[in-house]
Amino acid sequence: MVLPAVAREVEEFVSTAGWNQAPQLFALVPTAELLARQPELAGQLDPAASPLTPIAQESLPDDELDKALAGIVWPDVVTGCALAQEIVVLPPDAEESLSADLGDAEARRIAAEHPRRREARLVAAVLRDGTVSCVLRLRGGVEAPDEVVEHPELAPNLTDALLATFQP
Repeated sequence: MVLPAVAREVEEFVSTAGWNQAPQLFALVPTAELLARQPELAGQLDPAASPLTPIAQESLPDDELDKALAGIVWPDVVTGCALAQEIVVLPPDAEESLSADLGDAEARRIAAEHPRRREARLVAAVLRDGTVSCVLRLRGGVEAPDEVVEHPELAPNLTDALLATFQP
């Protein structure tokens, strides 16, 4: 169960900077391999505690994330990747009322203005072997704490796009 722990680690790392952040991509590298290449990190990393180390990558565009992901090719040392992004979550009945004919921009605008929307941070993580994990932090309010939900199928389109970055 390495990948779910790494997805939680990425979410916790990103959450330290608060909300209203751009999407962030992380390469997942075997900790032992990273230490072999950079022994000076030995005091900071423990392969027994965390066999994968997330490494933050350059920032991604917020509006054309699909195109940015389509252009990514990972070197062999990268065994997985994780993406953290903020999203708007609607109750199921409100989501069903959105027309499939709407464009992405219009659907995002309507969702952002919906009175029952919830802001959330989604972390989707994948490994080259097809393993996936997702963590969703629903932003709490003054009277309610944040909620964290974990399930590998929270964002199948996103995990498919991340897996595609490992295809030749």
